[in-house]
Amino acid sequence: MDFEVDRGDFRRTRIVAGENTALSPGQIRLAVERFALTTNNVTYAVVGDMLGYWGFFPAEAPWGRLPAMGLGSVIESAHPDIAAGGRYFGFYPMSSDVVIAAEPLSSTAPARPEVARSTGAVAFRDIGAHRAQHAATYTDFRDVATDAMFNPDKADEFLLLWGMFMTSFLVDDYLGDADAEGGVFRGAGQTLVTSASSKTSICLAACLARREGHHSIGVTSPRNRAFVDGLGLYDEVITYDEIDRTDGRVHSGLVDMAGSGPVRSAIHTHFADNLKFSIAVGATHWEEMGGDSDLPGPRPEFFFAPGQSAKRVRDWGPDEFANRSARAFHDLLDHTEQWLTVVHGTGADGVEATYRELLEGRADPAIGYVCSMSETSPP
Repeated sequence: MDFEVDRGDFRRTRIVAGENTALSPGQIRLAVERFALTTNNVTYAVVGDMLGYWGFFPAEAPWGRLPAMGLGSVIESAHPDIAAGGRYFGFYPMSSDVVIAAEPLSSTAPARPEVARSTGAVAFRDIGAHRAQHAATYTDFRDVATDAMFNPDKADEFLLLWGMFMTSFLVDDYLGDADAEGGVFRGAGQTLVTSASSKTSICLAACLARREGHHSIGVTSPRNRAFVDGLGLYDEVITYDEIDRTDGRVHSGLVDMAGSGPVRSAIHTHFADNLKFSIAVGATHWEEMGGDSDLPGPRPEFFFAPGQSAKRVRDWGPDEFANRSARAFHDLLDHTEQWLTVVHGTGADGVEATYRELLEGRADPAIGYVCSMSETSPP
């Protein structure tokens, strides 16, 4: 079964019965065990045409299959170097199974290696023609048995947070790069983070909290203020209607996870030339997008995580990059016990209900949704 979304109307969805076609040489079939469903997937829909997310798993127009971070296992193989069995982390469709054209990569890393060797966990890559233009981040499948990032006791938390954490880790690194134009945080002493209750924003707040002397402000709705305050990660929490009460004379920056035109305009107008950067990352307020023309202050720029990842792998080497990101990620995982509750959505109805909660902005920020097309909860 496949869960599909109308690319022109995100509220229109359908379930399609998959076809169990014979494999061609080099292909493998993976059963999708579970996948994380978050507001990040809504962002994939919003920017799907611009950044190619609809092309990950092609569907008949006007329908699209959204990618999701998940776990799966090879149940059938027509590749001589990839055997059935094993569990792999990567981008999957919201489906019961998927067929990919696979290219083996590293399979020599020992089980549960040291953190610095976690890059050896990449087992194979999807080399289908429709994936050719995508960064390795989106095409690699990691063997969780050899991945130092993966803790089997926190499999759900890994699915929910790993991808969003890496985006936030790279945003923080990009802004904190002393060699970048404008210097560290481009001269800003504080960063405002919109949609502060979202998982990606929480991951960024955890990264910012590691930087001494930099002030972070979480911007959220009145409904979610108590939750965001309770995280203890932001130095300050305000609601959207309190933006104009902050000190507009302070050199500041914006990391926009909401994508709301009115909110972005309010921040740019309030800080004007004292706003030193405006980075667009998410689109949790997807129905309020737009309004970037003639804004005071810096021109908003869209952050592309794979580009910064590739830069740091060149700068530091793959092992050091893995080491640094792993340390920060494990610190975050230790903190999740204080605020994150995992809820499983099962079967086609459970997947659709969860998707609608997120699309309409009704989801409880303290809940992380892990779904499966199976009618039973993941093991």
